[in-house]
Amino acid sequence: QVQLVESGGGLVQAGGSLRLSCAASGRTVSNNAMGWFRQAPGKEREFVAAINWNSGTTAYADSVKGRFTISRDNAKNTMYLQMNSLNSEDTAVYYCAAATTAWNIRNLAAYTYWGQGTQVTVSS
Repeated sequence: QVQLVESGGGLVQAGGSLRLSCAASGRTVSNNAMGWFRQAPGKEREFVAAINWNSGTTAYADSVKGRFTISRDNAKNTMYLQMNSLNSEDTAVYYCAAATTAWNIRNLAAYTYWGQGTQVTVSS
């Protein structure tokens, strides 16, 4: 089992920045990739960004490319999402997830473990 705990969400004005963290514990050696997803009210959960835990290779949704940066600290078993130039469309609950596979990491179904989510609200 892997436990994931997100932090860093909050209320920010449009154009501002936030950094989310996701701390992993438990059987983390089985993780091959970790990712961030988000879910806005009335919408499906969608892919935001992902990182291959071993190689550091990253992937981003087109909607956040150039504004968000995903990174990880292997020693701390922690993943980060630096979010810049936030706008109202970024308002959502953000979830971190861990996958035992390194394939199809843009796909929600690839992930086995999920955090509880952290709310990000961008005011215009």
